[in-house]
Amino acid sequence: MYQGQRIVVVMPAYNAAQTLRSTWQEVRAQPVVDQIILVDDGSRDDTVAVARSLDGVAVHVHARNRGYGANQKTCYHLALAAGADIVIMIHPDYQYTPKLIPAMVALIANGVHPCVLGSRILGGYALKGGMPVWKYLANRVLTGIENLLLGAKLSEYHTGYRAFSRTLLETLDFTANADDFVFDNQMLAQILWHGFTIGEISCPTNYFPEASSIDFPRSVRYGLGCLTTAITFRLARWRLIRSKLFPTNRPSPVERASPANKNRAGRDGPTSSARKIGD
Repeated sequence: MYQGQRIVVVMPAYNAAQTLRSTWQEVRAQPVVDQIILVDDGSRDDTVAVARSLDGVAVHVHARNRGYGANQKTCYHLALAAGADIVIMIHPDYQYTPKLIPAMVALIANGVHPCVLGSRILGGYALKGGMPVWKYLANRVLTGIENLLLGAKLSEYHTGYRAFSRTLLETLDFTANADDFVFDNQMLAQILWHGFTIGEISCPTNYFPEASSIDFPRSVRYGLGCLTTAITFRLARWRLIRSKLFPTNRPSPVERASPANKNRAGRDGPTSSARKIGD
């Protein structure tokens, strides 16, 4: 709990048995965290067994692998249904440190930004933490193009460490996004489309064999998906095309001040955005 707001951490998991416990220990050490939700996306290792052995973790299991984006959709629906005012998404592969959770929460709870990213680029931590050079270069090129097309100035769009206000999640139609890795990128584009601001905090990162990472072919598909999203955003902004991701009748952001008194009814049960999740 932070300033009367309920903080829920969600972890989209896939084959994370070796690193889950370390991530959980650091998350649990953060006094602002009220609940941890882990969604397993059909792991082939002992992720579910490990998760169920950890105190304070609510475990939801997809009967089959549905994709990284689909996993996050379930995470956010469950978090909203649990009455979250602020949702932190962190991978359970221990690549990002949960020690930044209080800082990310504070930025949202105090009305500074409704979305906060843990950036590997700010501070130069990406290469220091072991990010492959080809991934770093691809990150920089994609980020430059996306900033141009989306009209933003983010240091990166590809981090797996994110925090959102309840109002933001209830505003976005994130269920319309892809079920694969490009979900992350589409969600940030939607946030910018609706006029919300995005804050960033410098985040040390650690690449090691057990940490999750997509291979080169999937990275190429992801990169093409990011470019497609940015181009679609720009064409929709110019009203040259219509897109379900970027509706022309978008509402104005309602979160300009502290969100402490907003959406409190969500604690009494699921909202329209937190409907029942099936496998």
